[in-house]
Amino acid sequence: MRRSLLLLLGLLVLHQSGCFEFVIDGEWEDEEPGDYDHQDRHKRATLTSEEEEDFQAIRGDDITVKSYRVESRITSRFAHTTIRSSVINSDSRAQSIGFSMQIPKRAFISNFTMNVNGITFVGSVKEKTVARRLYAQATARNKAAGIVRTNSQDLETFNTEVHVPPGSNIEFELHYQEMMERKLGLYEHFLYLEPGRLVPQFQVDVYIYEPKGISKIETTNMLGEQFTKLIKVTSTKDKAHVLFKPNLQQQRKCENCTGSAIDGVFSVKYDVTRDSNAGELQVSDLHFVHFFAPSNLSPLPKNIVFVIDVSGSMWGVKMKQTVEAMKAILDDLNIEDRFSIIDFNHNVRCWREDLVPASSLQITDAKRYIQNIKPNGGTNINEALIRAAQMLVRASNQGFIDSSSVSMIILVSDGDPTVGEIKLSKIQKNVKRVMTEEFSLFSLGIGFDVDYDFLERIAMENRGMAQRIYANHDAAEQIRAFYSQVSSPLLKKVTIHFPEGTVTEVTQNYFDKYFSGSELVVAGKVQLSESNTLTSITSASAASLQFSLQTDADMTELDTELARQQHSFTGFAKQMWAYLTVKQLIRERSLAATVGIKRRITKQITDLALQHSFVTPLTALLVESEDGTERLLADSPRDPRQGCCTGGQALSGPVKVVYTSPPSWIQLSTSAPSTQHQRGPEVVALPPKVNIVDNDPHFIIHLPGSNMDICFNIISKPSHILSLVSDTGTGVVVNGQLISSKQPRKSKLSTYFGIISVYYQPEGVSVMVSTDQITMTDGRNSHSFTWGATAEITQDGVKISIVKNSHVSVTINNSIQVMVLLHRVWKKHPVNVDFLGIYIPNDNQYSPLVHGLIGQFSREPEVSVYDIHEGPDPLKEEATMEVKGNTLQVTRGWQKDYRDDKKRGSNIYCWFIHNSAKGFIDGHYTDYILPDLNSFLQTV
Repeated sequence: MRRSLLLLLGLLVLHQSGCFEFVIDGEWEDEEPGDYDHQDRHKRATLTSEEEEDFQAIRGDDITVKSYRVESRITSRFAHTTIRSSVINSDSRAQSIGFSMQIPKRAFISNFTMNVNGITFVGSVKEKTVARRLYAQATARNKAAGIVRTNSQDLETFNTEVHVPPGSNIEFELHYQEMMERKLGLYEHFLYLEPGRLVPQFQVDVYIYEPKGISKIETTNMLGEQFTKLIKVTSTKDKAHVLFKPNLQQQRKCENCTGSAIDGVFSVKYDVTRDSNAGELQVSDLHFVHFFAPSNLSPLPKNIVFVIDVSGSMWGVKMKQTVEAMKAILDDLNIEDRFSIIDFNHNVRCWREDLVPASSLQITDAKRYIQNIKPNGGTNINEALIRAAQMLVRASNQGFIDSSSVSMIILVSDGDPTVGEIKLSKIQKNVKRVMTEEFSLFSLGIGFDVDYDFLERIAMENRGMAQRIYANHDAAEQIRAFYSQVSSPLLKKVTIHFPEGTVTEVTQNYFDKYFSGSELVVAGKVQLSESNTLTSITSASAASLQFSLQTDADMTELDTELARQQHSFTGFAKQMWAYLTVKQLIRERSLAATVGIKRRITKQITDLALQHSFVTPLTALLVESEDGTERLLADSPRDPRQGCCTGGQALSGPVKVVYTSPPSWIQLSTSAPSTQHQRGPEVVALPPKVNIVDNDPHFIIHLPGSNMDICFNIISKPSHILSLVSDTGTGVVVNGQLISSKQPRKSKLSTYFGIISVYYQPEGVSVMVSTDQITMTDGRNSHSFTWGATAEITQDGVKISIVKNSHVSVTINNSIQVMVLLHRVWKKHPVNVDFLGIYIPNDNQYSPLVHGLIGQFSREPEVSVYDIHEGPDPLKEEATMEVKGNTLQVTRGWQKDYRDDKKRGSNIYCWFIHNSAKGFIDGHYTDYILPDLNSFLQTV
C-alpha cells in the first residue's frame, strides 16, 4: 500500500554559523504492490493559478542576478544540460533567495551544487531511505536545508530556497540528462527560460554533435518576435551550435521597462542523416547504441475502434474538444483502413456493430454521429472496452482483417468507472483476457479526475500507451497530436539482435510496432573480443513482406572522433544505456505481479541510479557541505497526477502534452531482452560462369554447351529501356534503362545501365534497382532500401539480398536469379557517373517462351568459329562465325567480370560481334526497346 506523507516547509535565517532547516514535501512508497483500487483517488490535484503564474527562475525582493547561463551538449541524441546562476542579496535585510528551473519530465537530475558565502554544497545520489535518514539527522541538529521538486504539465520544477544575510553571494548549478525522442521526424530539445528579471550576463548555448550528420536544424521561437534575430544557428555536416545571448537592453519588455521579456520555451529541433534503413549503430566506451528509424516504407492498414466516454462529466468544453479532434482524425483515415465508434456512459452504444471501410460516405456518417452526442449519465469503461475488443476479434474471425494490418483501440475518458464493474483491477483482468496479442490499447485521460495510473497500466499491459490530455483550450490539438504519432504504422514485430557472445545487458530489443517519424533505440554493453567490428541484425515485417537488415560499427572509431570534439558528451553511450535501462525497469516495476518481483526490480533501479547519478523515484540527491555538516535533499516524489512512472516519455511539443508511458511501439516484458543469435542476411552466390552486362554496356553471353563466351555492345540512347529477359511463361521480366555519362569523351557519349527492373507478374511484385536505392512495390505498397546496409527482404516468392554498397541479388521462387552490381565513381568526376552491372546465371529455370537480349540464349544456338587468323592488332585474333544461319566476322578480345574486383575486374576472353550484335541476336537491337520498365517484350 502507498501512503502520502505531506510535510510542511520551514526556513530559518542563515546566521553566521550557516545553519539551515528545511522539511521536504514528498510521498513515501511501500514495496507492497497491493490493490490500487483502494488508493485515495482524490489525491489528484490540479495546478493552482499561483503555480502557473508565479514561476521565476530567481526569486527575491532586492537581489542582483549577475549571470544566468544554460548549456546543453547533445551527442547522438543524448543531452546533458547545465544551468548556472550567480546571485547577490543586495537588500539591507536577510531574505530568502530561490532558484527554480523547469526541466522535462523525462529527464533525470544528475547533480546540483550550491555555494553560499563560501560554503559549498556538493551533490551525490543515494538510495532514497538513506538520503532521507542523513537529511533527518542534520535536521535534528538544526543544520539542514532542502530542495523540492514539484510538478507542472510536461515539465518538472526544481526549486531550492535559502535564507541569507545581506550582501551574500550565492551560486547555483544544476545538471540533468535526457534522451532526445524522435517525434514526427524531428528531435526536440526545449529549455524553459524565465529569469524573472534583467540579467547582465544571460546566455544559452546548445551544442549538437551527430556522427552521421545533421540533415536539418531549426529553432522555434516562443519567446517573442523581438528575439527572432537574436537566435544564431551555425552548423556543419555533423555539428551545430545554437546561441541566444541578448544584452540588457534587448531583454527589456519595452525600451524603458525594468522587467525582462524573456519568458517561455526555447526550442531546438533537428534530424539526422540516415544512409540506410538498417539504422545507425554506434559504439563508445564499450557500450553500444542502435538507432532504428526506417523511412520510405508504405504504411500498414489500420483497424481502429474509437471508444469515447460520453458520461455527464464530459459535458461542455471536454466534449466539444473531443468532437473537434475526432472529426480531424476521421478525415485522416485512409481508404484501406477499417474503423468503428463506441460511445459509452452508463450504457454502451455502437455506431456500427462491425468494422467498416473508411470510405467518404462512412466517414461523413461517423462525423454526423459524433456531432450529435449529448453527454450524460455514468461511466461503464469495462463493458465498452470488452465490446471494442470483441468487435476486433469478430472481424478477425470473419476474415475482414488483413494479416498485415494493425489493430488498435483508442480510449478517450475523463473519469473513473461508476457503472457496471468498477473495481479497476478486475477491469484490467477482463480487458487483458479478451485482447489478443495482435491488438493494442491506447488510453487518453482528459483532465485530473481520471485515474491516470489505471489508464497507463491497462494500456501498457496491452501493447499500447497512455497520455494525459489537459482539459484546456487546446485539448483537441493534444488529441490530434497524439493520434498523428500512431496514425502511420510502418512495421510490426521488430527485433534487433546481435551475434552470440558479442553483447550483454541489452535493453528492450523487441518492439511490437514501429510508427513513421519515430525511432527505436536499443543499447547495451559490448563484449571484448578480437574483432574490431560490432554487427546488429534487425528483422521485421512490413505489409506483406519480411526483411532482415544488417549494419556494422567500428569499436574504436567513434571514441577517437569524440576526443576531437570540443563540446561533445563523451560518456553518452554509457549514460544512454543506463537511462534506457532505468526507464524500462521503472515501467516493469509498475506492472510487477508479486512483491518479490517488485523488490528485485527496485534493487536493480536503485543500483543503476546510484552508479550513474540519476535522481529517480527510488533515489534522492543529497547535497552536503564539504565538511558534511550541512545537508540538502533533492527528492523525486511520485506524482499522483502523473501515473506510475515519473519522468516518462513525452510525445508532444513543450507545455502542451504530457507523455509518461513507453513509446507506442514497445511491448514490455519483465524478463531480460533476448540476445540470442540471429541469422543475418544470406549472401547469394552465383556460378563462376554467367551472362553479364556491365560497363558501357558490354554484353557477355556464356554458352555452356560449347564453353564459349560471346561479346557485343548495344549502342543505344540514354533513357531507352532494353529487354534483357522477358518470360511470359513464368511471368518474369528483367529490363534495364540506360543513362549517359556527364559529357562526351573523345566525341563519344557513353551509356550505362542506371536502373534495372525485375518484375514478377503473378504476384505483381516489382523490384527497381537504381544507383541510389532498391525499391520493392506490389501495386499497393512501396518499400525502399538504400545501398548503405546489408539486408534481406522477402515477399510473395521474391527475395532480395543486398550486400552493403556492393550488389543486390533478386531470387524468384528459388528458380530464377539476377544479380545487380553497383559501380560508384568519384562524385565530382567531370565525365563518369555511377552505374549498374547485371549478372544472370545460365541455369535459371525459364519457360520455353523466354526471350530478350539475354533470355533468348537460354536456348543455346549452335555456333561454329573457324578461319582464326591474326588481325591488325596482334593481340586480337579475327575469325568467321556461323550462327543462326548467319556468317559473321568476329574479333577475339576480352571483357571484364567485376564481381570479385570492382576496380580492375577479371578478364573474360570472348569473340566480339560488331554492329550491336546484328546476326547474333534475333532481329535488330531496336526491337528490344520497351515503353516502360515492367513491359514484356513483344514478338521479335
